[in-house]
Amino acid sequence: MSSCCEKKEEPAPSPEPQASSAPCCGGGARRRDWLLRISLVVILAAIGLRLSGLDRAGPSFLAGFCHSVADLAGMMWWGTLAGIVAIAFLQYVPRRRIERWLGRSGEWGGLFRAVAAGVLFDLCSHGILLVAMQLYRKGLGLGQTIAFLVASPWNSFSMTFVLFALVGVKWTLAFLIGSMVIALISGIVFDRLERSGRLPPNPWLSPGENGGGTEPGFVESLAPLLRRPSGWFAIAKGGLLESRMVVRWMLFGILIASAIRVAVPEETFANWFGPTLLGLVLTLVAATIIEVCSEGSSPIAADLLHRAAAPGNGFAFLMAGAATDYTEILALRETTKSWKIALFLPLVTV
Repeated sequence: MSSCCEKKEEPAPSPEPQASSAPCCGGGARRRDWLLRISLVVILAAIGLRLSGLDRAGPSFLAGFCHSVADLAGMMWWGTLAGIVAIAFLQYVPRRRIERWLGRSGEWGGLFRAVAAGVLFDLCSHGILLVAMQLYRKGLGLGQTIAFLVASPWNSFSMTFVLFALVGVKWTLAFLIGSMVIALISGIVFDRLERSGRLPPNPWLSPGENGGGTEPGFVESLAPLLRRPSGWFAIAKGGLLESRMVVRWMLFGILIASAIRVAVPEETFANWFGPTLLGLVLTLVAATIIEVCSEGSSPIAADLLHRAAAPGNGFAFLMAGAATDYTEILALRETTKSWKIALFLPLVTV
């Protein structure tokens, strides 16, 4: 009996924990994701009531809630879907290839590349969140992940042109430069906090791992799957599983934001969010609790600039969507396995 036990070898540690098996509250067994399921059911029911017109037969709150759910889902679905597709293929990108593209953690070049990638990535904020969390799971440094995420609340080729039309060239360029500076400084601070031990290291890396090894290449990993229908199914399934922890908070955010939209009409923004300290504080509060994607935040920011005459509040609303939004905070906590890192996001960036 003892010799049998002695010969038994421990399995080699996996370089990356599987998202589906990583418990969020300490249990080892896989549990049903009730938050995801209930949020999805309520959203589908609200959209069904909206499309059928039955929401008008109930109280006005129900009609407003269903309209808001359908509106937010209509704005967010494409960015979320694009993020899931990107994650599905990012699974097969070797860690060393990501290092080659974005540089190593703790290097200035890596931070600059992460900021540039965040600005140029043409996805809405929800798609960017999915991609950022997947890059962290693939071994991207904490500072680079934060720089990538903070640089991307509204930045993309398409949304930059939308802002040109909404707020003009001068303010768009000012917002663009300001977001890059804030993202770079935030990345530097997070890098130093991680190196000093004040923030925990990346839990998705094995001890001593440095991004090397003999990982198969992207084409070598993906080509066999693309040759058969079951391979495409495996890619899609992987994308859904890897993005589930973030999608659950997006769906829950739609419900919370819809309830707030009904309770706080958008017309009151101009009265409450003027160019005062109180207006700025209320802007940060609104950006935290109102779940909008980049397509939704840009018109609101333009409204703050024009109607409330508060360009600083408009910029704060755009940026705080990635810094204080509870979806980003909760998704960051689940991905990094650390409440400390999640709460340092608003503490450092705001």
